[in-house]
Amino acid sequence: MTVTAHTLGYPRIGAQRELKKAQEGYWQGEVSADALEATARELRARHWNDQKQAGLEFVTVGDFAFYDHVLNITALIGAVPARFEHKAGTAVDLDTYFRMARGRAPSGKPAAACGMTKFFGTNYHYMVPELEDGQTFSLSSTRLFDEVQEALDLGHNVKVSLIGPVTYLWLARATGKASRLDYLDQLVALYGEVLAKLKAQGVEWVQLDEPLLVQEVPAEWAQAVQKAYTALKGKGPRILLATYFGAVQQSAKWVSELPVDGVHLDLVFGKGQDADYLNAWPQDKVLSLGVIDGRNIWRKDTKAAAAALEKAHKALGDRLWVAGSSSLLHTPVDLSFETDLPDYLAPWLAFARQKLDEIALVSRLVDGSASDADKAAAEDAAKAVADRAASTIVHRTHVADRLKAVKDSDYDRQHPYAERAKAQRARFNLPLLPTTTIGSFPQTQEIRAARRQFKRGELDQAGYEEQMKAQIADAVKRQEEYGIDVLVHGEAERNDMVEYFGEQLDGFAFTRNGWVQSYGSRCVKPPIIFGDVERPQPMTVRWSQYAQSLTDKPMKGMLTGPVTVLQWSFVRDDQPREVTCRQIALALRDEVVDLEKAGIGIIQIDEPAVREGLPLQRSAWDAYLEWAVGCFRLSAAGVQDETQIHTHMCYSEFNDIIESIAALDADVITIETSRSHMVLLEAFRSFEYPNEIGPGVYDIHSPNIPSVEAIVDLLDKAAQYIPVERLWVNPDCGLKTRRWEEVDPALHNMVAAARQLRARYQK
Repeated sequence: MTVTAHTLGYPRIGAQRELKKAQEGYWQGEVSADALEATARELRARHWNDQKQAGLEFVTVGDFAFYDHVLNITALIGAVPARFEHKAGTAVDLDTYFRMARGRAPSGKPAAACGMTKFFGTNYHYMVPELEDGQTFSLSSTRLFDEVQEALDLGHNVKVSLIGPVTYLWLARATGKASRLDYLDQLVALYGEVLAKLKAQGVEWVQLDEPLLVQEVPAEWAQAVQKAYTALKGKGPRILLATYFGAVQQSAKWVSELPVDGVHLDLVFGKGQDADYLNAWPQDKVLSLGVIDGRNIWRKDTKAAAAALEKAHKALGDRLWVAGSSSLLHTPVDLSFETDLPDYLAPWLAFARQKLDEIALVSRLVDGSASDADKAAAEDAAKAVADRAASTIVHRTHVADRLKAVKDSDYDRQHPYAERAKAQRARFNLPLLPTTTIGSFPQTQEIRAARRQFKRGELDQAGYEEQMKAQIADAVKRQEEYGIDVLVHGEAERNDMVEYFGEQLDGFAFTRNGWVQSYGSRCVKPPIIFGDVERPQPMTVRWSQYAQSLTDKPMKGMLTGPVTVLQWSFVRDDQPREVTCRQIALALRDEVVDLEKAGIGIIQIDEPAVREGLPLQRSAWDAYLEWAVGCFRLSAAGVQDETQIHTHMCYSEFNDIIESIAALDADVITIETSRSHMVLLEAFRSFEYPNEIGPGVYDIHSPNIPSVEAIVDLLDKAAQYIPVERLWVNPDCGLKTRRWEEVDPALHNMVAAARQLRARYQK
């Protein structure tokens, strides 16, 4: 009885970030649309071939996107917001697609980009669909069908992957009076048209992703799933309903009765849930089990994974499918490009290409078709997993001992915020509506060239540091010219806000090509936390000291917080995440104390990932928030009252965790609010947030430059939520991805707006 191997999705960027380079070249007018399309076709062909060569039954089509696969659906169904001036019923062209994502494109009128937020607790950002009153849907893109034909022409057996209609609505925002579910019938009807066209092309299976089912959704949303798939039954190819990132919250009986042809379950993040399904799984349905981790990079003991599926194989026979837990989008592309990893570490890892092999190997081990070479590969994997578990490089007794010695008082500042605020006002004497930025300034070609030369050995340490000091001096000079009140050093020496710190902490390792898409063309190389974490020496102190020596204004020390370091890394899976996070917090605490000793009076500990770390099941939130908040406080609480602690959080909706945000006890919090037009501040008004807050007034993810008037308008709205004496003025996020020709006028306007309002409120 053959077991079918497949993947829910595959990275789209290319092992060498080929898509990123083509995208950015197109946006800058250096690459033609035809050349961009050619790069995309080559990548799709390569990735489909990888899947076929690994031994998967299908290649997955529909997971490719020029920016985001949720935005792909928006284009497919023609749900283009009115401000992009798209004519309903016509094709959504490439530049309209990019304007929705970025606010501008080589052609078309610039407009405010669609909102962007994290996808189900991952570090992948999706573009939030906007459903306007009177919204209609119509097939408005042929890209999906064109890509299916590409794969068919190459001789592949195709399985199409799409975000399901109910999850699409769950991820959307209704901008008018209608609720999201008001659009369900119309949307499902259009999905029916899509399925019919796919069937006409010869597609046998369509995977519709409904990860909302692993959340504790309101009853009407579960009912919407039943309604949608009842309506889609028989409209096209066979449907595999895919769930991932946790255990399905509905009962196994409820799931088994859904009118679909198969269901995918995540057995990595929803461990053991298959037991409830095997006893009475319908005889006419496939059950796909995700046993290879689609979100992490640790090698699987394929022999043990296959043994764990013996019961499922006996119960299901050839109706058993094997896959990754989720799409492999969240992992780097190919481990074979890594030639500099430590000898002990490489055998412990598997990237997306290797995970295809693991999926196929498990399927062959389960159904008995494994060759002698397959069995030898499984034995090798088992040995690697055992070696990692026993390694003294991973486990350091003195790190564990220090964590055990932490006292309750180590989590608290000396005095409450009200007393600290008096000490800080006396020390810094800042004006009303003080201005600052989030930390980073443009990573120019000169900075990147110097970093490449340094890494290649073409520039020595002293030469590299002199170039970085010159960049820091330039950033400080510019800020003084803008008139900003609290300065930053610009982070010229930093490659990434997590990688930079991980490179200086024990227990971390780094790749050269382990890129993962964060959003659009933005790719990150997450560190690998493989062992116990500690700080061997100060990481940022001398750079901050140098920057402070250039100005009489306060200079912020800039750190990435423990939860964000954890969330944006590939984390070891052999101990609770909480333990690893507390180890990181202690390392950062040492850095905070050293910055204070060096005379740095304002220290920002960025925690943009606190909310994205929330478990998808709300019932598990309290336990997570307790340790996440505790880790931040542990990192920050070692300083005196007059030292001001800032934190930054971007793209976070705080209404449901506002008490935990306040419990961080940061003196100042800066957040993203410009795209939401300050709507996110509603949480801070209803809760009466006690500390200071800087709502972002400059959308740094768009190249559009905010006017003084626009910033004044946003600040006026902010003042309706937060007392003006506790308001700061700052961009949404760091400026490393922007160009100086954008940053200069934007920050001049930001300071001018603050001064205009300052004069008004001080009358």
